Amino acid sequence: MSVRGRIWLFGHDINTDLIMPGRYLDNYDPAHLAQHAMEGANKKFASGVRKGDIVVSGKNFGCGSSREQAVTALKHSGVSAVIAESFARIFYRNAINLGLPVVVSPTAHAVFGDGDIAMLDVDALVLGSSDGAKSAPLEPIPSHVKTILGMGGLVPYVKAKLAAKEA
Repeated sequence: MSVRGRIWLFGHDINTDLIMPGRYLDNYDPAHLAQHAMEGANKKFASGVRKGDIVVSGKNFGCGSSREQAVTALKHSGVSAVIAESFARIFYRNAINLGLPVVVSPTAHAVFGDGDIAMLDVDALVLGSSDGAKSAPLEPIPSHVKTILGMGGLVPYVKAKLAAKEA
């Protein structure tokens, strides 16, 4: 996976209520959720994010509740991936299950600034600025996780497996 996008920089301990505030969970439509993505952390995010943009954060991204709508909001807002120093375990699993790439980088949060334009190359394990001046290594994504992400998430992956068995 390779993508070019703008960096949206966030700090440590970005919880699911900051990603997808609970007051908007009266409607689970992905488009509705996307309109309120990251509203608790940056009110301009939902109106400014573009397809391919990359969220970069510090430690413990996605902590808090097991709210999978937080992942849905990010994915449907156009975010191509979330890069963080570490992830809350349930958010990480929800992201994989719903097909949103999540990648650990111990340094990206310190290297990149909000609004930087970057190239994310998951296969080369690097996030680099478009001018080549900045880069941050990424931790490898296990091959089985890449397969699930490549199919769009766990449900499409399982459907394909079951269809292959029936054939």
